Amino acid sequence: MSPRGRRAARPPSGHRAEAPLAQGTLVVTVLNKAGHAKEFDFAQLAVAAPMQQSLAVLFAAQSARWTSHGTAESTWKKLHLFARFLSELERPPPDLDGLTAAMLKRWRTRHIGSSAGRNTLQLVRALLWRDPRLADGPVAEELARRIPSSSPSKQSYDEEERERVRLAAQKQFRAALLRIRDNSELLHQWRSGTLDEGSREWRIGQILDEVARTGDVPRKVGPQGRVFMRNHRLLGGRSPEVTWGRLFLTRGELTALAVLLTDRFGWNLSVYDRMPTPTIAPAVAETAAKTYQVQIEKRRRGGGRWYSTENITDSGASSRGRLITQALEATEHGRHLAARLAPGTDLLMVARTGRIGQEHQDLDRPMPVGPLAFGVSGTDGRRWARAHQLGGSPFQRTRRTTVTREGRPLQQALGTHESVYVLPDKHVQRAAQSVIADGAAEALEQARDVVFRGSLNPRRVPGHQETATADCEDATASPWLAADGDCRADYLLCLACPNAHVHPGHHPRLAHLHQRLLSLRSALPEDLWNRHWQDHLLRLDDLRSKLGPAAWSAALGQVDEGDHLVIDLLLEGNLAP
Repeated sequence: MSPRGRRAARPPSGHRAEAPLAQGTLVVTVLNKAGHAKEFDFAQLAVAAPMQQSLAVLFAAQSARWTSHGTAESTWKKLHLFARFLSELERPPPDLDGLTAAMLKRWRTRHIGSSAGRNTLQLVRALLWRDPRLADGPVAEELARRIPSSSPSKQSYDEEERERVRLAAQKQFRAALLRIRDNSELLHQWRSGTLDEGSREWRIGQILDEVARTGDVPRKVGPQGRVFMRNHRLLGGRSPEVTWGRLFLTRGELTALAVLLTDRFGWNLSVYDRMPTPTIAPAVAETAAKTYQVQIEKRRRGGGRWYSTENITDSGASSRGRLITQALEATEHGRHLAARLAPGTDLLMVARTGRIGQEHQDLDRPMPVGPLAFGVSGTDGRRWARAHQLGGSPFQRTRRTTVTREGRPLQQALGTHESVYVLPDKHVQRAAQSVIADGAAEALEQARDVVFRGSLNPRRVPGHQETATADCEDATASPWLAADGDCRADYLLCLACPNAHVHPGHHPRLAHLHQRLLSLRSALPEDLWNRHWQDHLLRLDDLRSKLGPAAWSAALGQVDEGDHLVIDLLLEGNLAP
């Protein structure tokens, strides 16, 4: 089955997939998910021919798991570093079986000190592990050494930083939305024939109709082959905002929209490249609210688990779904034009590019359609940040901020959420300090509640009232006074009262009570025992530690029938305070 649940078509009879590494060559061909090929020539590596061949074989075998050229290129760059390292050795090994543990130790020492270096070690090791010649011996032991995980280099924004990024994106996208909304209304009026023919608005409406159909304003070719834009005085200039940008987002404006979506929903940057146009979920009853079904694709989850759907409702100006409604409005003309130029195209994040006809370099991302480009690249993020004088692309930090603010996993496993997003984040750590302090104080208070809080006396004090477990100094000062002024605490709670006094005459009875509670623990369900008896046992444990093991053992040898009777009645609930 395909990832979306449709039965995959069978290949033609006799079909055989081409091997990534062609026989007799050093060129490995990697196909991405879209079927585009990219070649990697291992003859370029600065190592001996047998080593080139061995690394090419390992690279080709590993490429069966890859779905993007980006993954292949990342590993390819790390292999270049490894080959350069080997070539700089006094005696470079001719093949992988010439590697020694000492060589790998030097390789590890060179890279273990940085996050990028540790990533290099991990990728190269993943390839070398595939070679059976390195499966045992000192080299295998060196490869098996643990490589520490890298700490995330990006931190979440504080509230002031986040607000600065959000307002910059909001201002830019809002201006684009209003521009497209106004021109869409003018185009609608022109198409419906409500404008006076020949008027300025009518003439602009006529131009907008061509922009909507072709993606560009009318142009003419001059006598020397130069292309000129018509009607630039009527439109108010030659900039995108007053020409084709009247109906389409620019790349920068689409990036601003992506920043807002990341801030609101915590989506990955790669999600925007292939996000289909959200659909409206069927409503049970007539309502002004709209619930969109948004499909999210995250390829790192593995085959068959790439796709998930989020339901997002637009119920008003401040609702989460209002941004989806605005995104649909701002990209409407781009989506319609893309569907006409390339039937079947249905992607939400579309912009009019100012670089029509340039070669598309990143084959992992959707191909442009005419003057339209899809999704947001890392380059777009960095260019947008420079335009707004921000310190680097905002997407990773914005996503981290949203995830930590929400306090729950967003398109990641719980373990990844906690280990990668929550625990290493400095803002989370600072915010947690008060919570940790409160928790420690509460734990201390609970610990104090389960210790013996009375006094130890060498002998009975005259005037103290005897109870089943201790002598009471003053029942009217009890923490558990009833409305009539009498103490209503269970006799087991006497050990938690500061008015309690324990002398050697109580030791046998309390040691016997301790044994009986341990017996109950093995006989009762754990939750029931914990609820009724655990705190009492902990207090007795604390009392035993204060008396010492010798005195406690001696007390067990002095238990008489009276002690047995009192403890039986106490545990059965037949003794009232």
